[in-house]
Amino acid sequence: MSNAKELREKLMMKDRKGAATYSPEILKEADDFAAGYKTFLDHSRTEREAVAYIKKLAEENGFVPFEQDKQYNPGDRVYIINREKAIGLAVIGKNGTSDGVRLAIAHIDSPRIDLKPNPLYQDGGLALLKSHYYGGIKKYQWTTIPLALHGRVVKLDGTTVDIRLGENDDEECFIITDLLPHLDKEMATKTMSKAFTGEDLNILIGSYPLDDSDEKDLIALNVMKLLNDRYGITEDDFLSAELNFCPAYKTRDIGFDRSMIGGYGHDDKCCAYPSAIAAFDTKLPECTCITYLTDKEETGSDGNTGMQSDFLRYFIYDLAKADGNEGYRVLSKSKCLSADVNAAFDPTYASAYEAKNCSYVNEGVVISKYTGHGGKYDTSDASAEFMGEIRAMLKKNDVKWQVGELGKVDVGGGGTIAKYVANMNVDVVDLGVAVLNMHAPMEVISKPDLYMAYKAFYGLFN
Repeated sequence: MSNAKELREKLMMKDRKGAATYSPEILKEADDFAAGYKTFLDHSRTEREAVAYIKKLAEENGFVPFEQDKQYNPGDRVYIINREKAIGLAVIGKNGTSDGVRLAIAHIDSPRIDLKPNPLYQDGGLALLKSHYYGGIKKYQWTTIPLALHGRVVKLDGTTVDIRLGENDDEECFIITDLLPHLDKEMATKTMSKAFTGEDLNILIGSYPLDDSDEKDLIALNVMKLLNDRYGITEDDFLSAELNFCPAYKTRDIGFDRSMIGGYGHDDKCCAYPSAIAAFDTKLPECTCITYLTDKEETGSDGNTGMQSDFLRYFIYDLAKADGNEGYRVLSKSKCLSADVNAAFDPTYASAYEAKNCSYVNEGVVISKYTGHGGKYDTSDASAEFMGEIRAMLKKNDVKWQVGELGKVDVGGGGTIAKYVANMNVDVVDLGVAVLNMHAPMEVISKPDLYMAYKAFYGLFN
C-alpha cells in the first residue's frame, strides 16, 4: 500500500457506497421491520389515529397508563396521552431519573388539507367544501388525486363522531379539481404561487340534487342529508369539528428491487414508529427512557398538544418527583434525539443541494447538527461535545449514519422541535431518515435508513 493510500485510509472519510455496505442479513432485517411500519402508516393518517395505534401497541407490550404520584420500579412501563394527539412512552430505568432521562421525540402530524369552519357550498351544479391547508405544501400536488376524509365531529350535546372515509377501495373518495391544459394558457404565465392559491383548494363532494323542487342549494342539501343519515350530524356541527383530507394512497414498495417505501406521512412517522418500537424493545435501561410523539410540528409546534406546550416537561417533573429529584435538575442531565427527517439528495434537482453536506438515500440515518435557515436563524445548534457522544453511540451500536443540511445555505432551511427541547436545558440533536418528495402526497424513504433509525433510538435507550 502506498503512503498516500495508507494515509487516506487512516485520515479521510470513507466514500459513500449506499446499500453496498449492508450485509444480506441487515437488508432482510430492514425489510421485515418495514412491513410493520407500512401497516402503521396506513392506519395513522392523522395524529389522533397515530396515538390510538401506538397506544394499542404499547398495551400489547406491557405499558399501562401513568398514574401521578405513584412509585414506579425499574423496568416498569407506562404511557401518557395528551388530548388524544400526543403520547409519551416511558420505561423506568435502574437509576430512575437521577442521571437525567433519555428522550426520542418525533412528531405525528403531517401536511394535509383541513376544512374551514363553514365549508359547505354549491356552485355550477356541484357541491364543494372550502379548505385551509395545514403545513407547508406545494398546492398543485394536491389537485386531481384521490383524497380520504379523516377526523372527529363534536356535536352540540357533547357526543363525538369519528370519521374515516375513502381509504378502502369500495368507499367513495374525494378530489380537488384542476383546469384542463386546453384552457390554462393564462395560468401557465403565472408564478406557481399565483397559479395555485389556498382558496382554490376546494374539495368536490357531490353533484346529485335532493329532489326537483324549487328549494335552493339542493345538491349541498343532499350531501348534508347523506352525512346526517350516516353520522347524525348537521351543518352547524362543522363549527366544532376537526376534519382533514389526506391522500388515499396505500403505502407501497418502490422500485424493481423494492428497496424503498412510498407513502403519505413519512415526515415524521418514519421517525415516530422506530422510536416507539425502540421503547417497546427496551427492557431495563440504566436511565429512564421516554419516546414522545408530539403534534403541531408542521405549524410551528404551538398549542397545548405541540412541543411548546409544557405537557412533556410536567411529565418528566412527575417522574422526577417520584424519585425524590428536582425536575429542572433532571432536565439539565437529560439527552435527546430530536427524531425528525431531512431532505434526501434528488439528482433531478441537484442544484438545490450542496452535495458534500446533504443526505443520501441508503447512507443511513441522518444527523442534522443544526436546522433553521440563512445564518442558522431559528435553530438549535448541537454542541461538539454532544455530537461526539452521539457519534460514539452510533458506532458502538453499528448504526450507519451521515450528516445532512436541508439544502444550500441561502436556498433551503427548515425547523424541528429540537430548539424547544434545547430551551429546557437538554442536550439535543436532530436524527432521522432522509426523505424524497418531502411534504408531497406520496413521500419516499429507504428501508435500510428506516431500520437504522430504529437501531439509533434503541442505542440511545440502551
